[in-house]
Amino acid sequence: MSEYVVVQRGYRVTGRVQGVFFRAWTRDTALRLGLGGTVRNLPDGSVMVHLVGPVSSVERMEASLWKGPPASRVEGVDGVDSHDPMRADSFEILY
Repeated sequence: MSEYVVVQRGYRVTGRVQGVFFRAWTRDTALRLGLGGTVRNLPDGSVMVHLVGPVSSVERMEASLWKGPPASRVEGVDGVDSHDPMRADSFEILY
């Protein structure tokens, strides 16, 4: 795929990912990579991330999700359906 192809992907991140600034780190990292999307905490303690942007940037972000911010401990990054329309020019933390 060309780096100019825009894709939309979703990820459910598990482990110690709430209460460790994971959402703010995700937003900052995504914006630095030129991605749009959303991030939110789920009731089960995981975090849901939806990304939209160039395939190469989405792939870099997926790799970054495995690392997370310093206080986190990521145990899983699982792909999920992401069909809701999203803006590629903004990234929101949902509450």
